[in-house]
Amino acid sequence: MTPAARRIAVGVMTSEVRISQRRACALLGAWRSTARYGSRRKDPVPLVARLRELALARPRGGYRLLGDLLRDEGCVVNHKRLYRIYKSEGLSLPRRRPRRGPRPRQPKLEPVQRANERWSMDFVSDALATGRRFRCLTIVDEGTRESPALLVDISISGVRVGRVLDKLKEDRGLPAVIVVDNGPEFTSKAMHRWARANGVRLHFIDPGKPTQNAFVESFNGKLRETCLDLHWFLDLDDVRKAIEDWRVDYNEVRPHSSVGRRPPAVYARLLAGTSTTVETEEIAARFPPFPQRYCREIPPA
Repeated sequence: MTPAARRIAVGVMTSEVRISQRRACALLGAWRSTARYGSRRKDPVPLVARLRELALARPRGGYRLLGDLLRDEGCVVNHKRLYRIYKSEGLSLPRRRPRRGPRPRQPKLEPVQRANERWSMDFVSDALATGRRFRCLTIVDEGTRESPALLVDISISGVRVGRVLDKLKEDRGLPAVIVVDNGPEFTSKAMHRWARANGVRLHFIDPGKPTQNAFVESFNGKLRETCLDLHWFLDLDDVRKAIEDWRVDYNEVRPHSSVGRRPPAVYARLLAGTSTTVETEEIAARFPPFPQRYCREIPPA
């Protein structure tokens, strides 16, 4: 029971039950000083009236401005009490939310048949054995389904993403389009400057539509199911080694049904015409062809 409730109960017992204040306090376990306490708080009616007058005179003034005006008039009020009165009297202003105009829809992307024609990027997060979170930047070539690189770190900014893409530019070149979501790393000024400097168009999917970036979402699901969920990572070096080993296996060994049950890297070499006859025969022997409707044929050169 709060002191105020005890004080009320003591008053009721002394007035209705007709017992002494000492006995009522003893029955309730309250101090007699609590029962005799008289509030020193000033009458709030003049303060409320003046606050309403100032609010009507300044319709767009918040409670801090009104408090400064009251202070100038010699009425010093605790800012927390002032805010309670301000809210209880319904003087608070409605919050102005930014009006977002209609967002232009992105043009529909056509299927790709060549390597380095269009990439997809996204992030995957997980935790170390210590509970510390880490992030992984995933990049997928939509033409060959292979992953050019996977970047693992605690925090990855737009500048860091640009550096990774610069390294891939030296190794294998850049695509004309990169499909990304609306995350802060991809919408940052650093990322836009990088795209403008390298002649790459960033294709942002519509908010809340991850299926528009389905290639990298499918890749992320495989990464989580066959790598992240099966390992207990001690530190970042352990994560980087495990994920890089998984990436090499995904590109070079694991067959992908959408490219004719071939590993993505082998399919990329077939597209480029750099695979040997022996390699082609070995792949054909290991992975017999699916029916035509399940396979992607190599487009004519």
